[in-house]
Amino acid sequence: MNIEKDFKEKELTILINGRIDTYTAPDLEVAINEELGNFNLLILDFTDLEYISSAGLRVLVATQKKAKKEDFTFTIKNVNATVNEILRMSKFDKILNIE
Repeated sequence: MNIEKDFKEKELTILINGRIDTYTAPDLEVAINEELGNFNLLILDFTDLEYISSAGLRVLVATQKKAKKEDFTFTIKNVNATVNEILRMSKFDKILNIE
């Protein structure tokens, strides 16, 4: 998994390439946590995301909880069919803001 951060004022977009799984999910969580307080809007761009495991889903839920607590907007964009199916089957599409 590769992570690329793109700041535009108070908007942080994190582009993720590859897989979010048991081994890489902690890296994504660190990448998000180290920027807390530096943005009002967090976008995870899944254009190049191939797969997300339950460990990755846990990071998404934890981020959603932080968004409510820290008062920032959290959005997921550019979800491909494979990842969308995982989000739909796990019902995460009901609790996350996915565009």
